[in-house]
This record gives sequence, structure tokens and C-alpha cells, in this order.
Amino acid sequence: MFKFKPIFKKSKYITVKNTVDKVEEQEEKKPNIPDGMWIKCDKCGKTIYIKDLEENAKVCTSCGKYYRMSASERIELVIDTGTFREMDKDLTTVNPLDFPGYEDKVRKSKERASLNEAVVTGYGKIYGKDVVIGVMDSNFMMGSMGSVVGEKITRAIEKATENRLPIILFTASGGARMQEGMFSLMQMAKTSAAIGRHNEEGLLYIPILTDPTTGGVTASFAMIGDIVLSEPGTLIGFAGRRVIEQTIRQKLPEGFQSAEFLLEHGFLDKIVERKELKKTLYKIIDMH
Repeated sequence: MFKFKPIFKKSKYITVKNTVDKVEEQEEKKPNIPDGMWIKCDKCGKTIYIKDLEENAKVCTSCGKYYRMSASERIELVIDTGTFREMDKDLTTVNPLDFPGYEDKVRKSKERASLNEAVVTGYGKIYGKDVVIGVMDSNFMMGSMGSVVGEKITRAIEKATENRLPIILFTASGGARMQEGMFSLMQMAKTSAAIGRHNEEGLLYIPILTDPTTGGVTASFAMIGDIVLSEPGTLIGFAGRRVIEQTIRQKLPEGFQSAEFLLEHGFLDKIVERKELKKTLYKIIDMH
């Protein structure tokens, strides 16, 4: 018997899956996490919920790393709620040397930091004690000291002297502002002279050094307080490590520009944890 092969066969077709629909389904299954809710600590590598970080005074809950704070956050940290009154808010920078692109840089810094300049000054109370306070903000051109920064700090010191009040200055700066040249460098002498007059009246001045405090700020009002305080781990110095080593032709010890190293060698009076800062300031003011 012959077996006949079928002439017609059932065609086989390749099935193409709709990859677009599949991707969309996968995207829908992914948890919807809004941006800006979590950060990864660059010291310990742990993931931190932003709200937890803010509630812990911007200190990592895992390793204790100190994150930088804005001027408004520092004022909220140490000044009694509802007592802060800002002074010289509308004082703004000009371009005294016609430095190319300076106005644009200042404009962008104003938008980014929501400030008119790199320092906020005003009156406030610490557990009911009247003080004048100035807070530098590194979000505005790295807290660099231009003529307006120097003027605002000088005016704040003079108001404290006039009203016989203690003055507290939080420093956070990359140093003098290069776009203003000599005008910036003059602020070192101006602010130091105002502190000198405040001191002659027997009044209290407390600088609090925060990360980073460098350059002309370190070489002037940051280090001439009656009691010099700092946060843990703060970078404090005038020039950079490489510049100093090339100048003196010596190898410098590790961490020589840290707050801990400076405390050990007598340049600071105390390193204070953020959560204890308001109480510490109150005790000093009360004793004075």
C-alpha cells in the first residue's frame, strides 16, 4: 500500500508579542516612589528617609554624618519660634569691578538659595534671651564673602553693640569672593574692627564654625570670638592642604584641618552636637 503525503500543510506562524504593552505592564507594577524622598549617605552608604534626616537636625541616623544646613534651618534650630526679625534683607550685591558674568552668577544664586546674599542677619531670642545672630549660607556662591556679606555682618555687630546684646555668627564660607577683588578682602578688616569695638564694651561674641569655614572668613571674624564653638567634623582652614604642603615643603598630618584636630591643639573651645547647641548657647549667654 502506498501512503500518500498530504499536499497541503497547515502553516505555522511566528507569534510576535506586544513588547510595548509588556513594558507598560511592568512599569505599572513598579512602586511609585516620588523623587527627593530618600538620599544615600555618602559616608556610610545607608539609604535615609529625608523626613527622618530633617527631624534629626540633618544628622545621619546611621553613622552621625553632619549634612549642611541652610540659613533658615539654622535659625529655626537655635532661635525661639516666632522671635526672629531679619535686618538688611534687601541689601544686594553690585559688580564693583565689572567682572564678566558676575551679575548672572549672583542672579542664579539668588534663585537657587532663595536669598539675596550669602548671609542672613537679625534679632532673635534663645530661651527668652535677646541676641543678634548672623548665619552664612553655603548655598549662595559657597558662602563667599563679598562686600555685601561683610557689610551685613558689620551692621549686625554694630547693632549688637548699640543695644548691648550678645552676637552669634554661624560661619560657612569658601573665603573671599574673587569677583570683588580688594573690595572683598577689605571685609576682613571691617568685620574684625567691629568685633573689636564690641569687645571693648565688654559684650559677648560667639562664632560657631560649620562646614566649611575657610579663607578670609577663618582669617578674620571666625576665630576671634570670646568662645569659639564648632560642629563635629567641620573643615576649618585658610588655604588648601596641597598649597600649604608646597609652601612649607612638609607633609601635613591627616585631618589637620578638622574641628577635632583644632580642638586638640587649642584653636577651638568646644565641639558641640547640633541637638545640644541651643542649650549650650543659652548657658553661655546666661553666665555672661
